[in-house]
Amino acid sequence: MPGKVKAYELQSKSKNDLSKQLTELKTELLSLRVQKIAGGSAAKLTKINTVRKSIARVLTVTNQKARQNLREFYKNKKYLPLDLRAKKTRAIRRRLTKHEASLKTLKQRKKDIHFPIRKYAVKA
Repeated sequence: MPGKVKAYELQSKSKNDLSKQLTELKTELLSLRVQKIAGGSAAKLTKINTVRKSIARVLTVTNQKARQNLREFYKNKKYLPLDLRAKKTRAIRRRLTKHEASLKTLKQRKKDIHFPIRKYAVKA
């Protein structure tokens, strides 16, 4: 098993391939930790770090793929799950939408209809 895995290589793999690679990396990490306790060489000890980072890369890519699939699934739905919505700030999320802000009350609509703005002709 090569030490370092590239994220762009993982992108093209299927979910099953990624899970297989993850189990391989975890077993390799296990054996390296055993060798560490048994008093392994310095090269083995430095390899633990790269294997850990590789595991993190595989998990990151699987998570990215899962989120992408969820985004595709909820694309034209009315509601999005909270973790897929835009974060922004709490104040911005609670703010009135453009449509809500542009609405007029019944009283204001009646006032606009019955008392339109007067137009004056200006002498040149």
